[in-house]
Amino acid sequence: MLFLVAAFLLLGVVLGTVAHAPLGFSAVAAVVIAVWLGIFAIRERHGRRHGTTH
Repeated sequence: MLFLVAAFLLLGVVLGTVAHAPLGFSAVAAVVIAVWLGIFAIRERHGRRHGTTH
């Protein structure tokens, strides 16, 4: 339960920050995060498929 409270608190802080940031900055940050998550997902899938550990 404490984890959920902390997660919602962090989400509120992040969303509040994004609301005050310029739209261009928010869009660039979103793209960077999406690319990073995509690379992470590909590496995880490749590692599990070939049985290697990082």
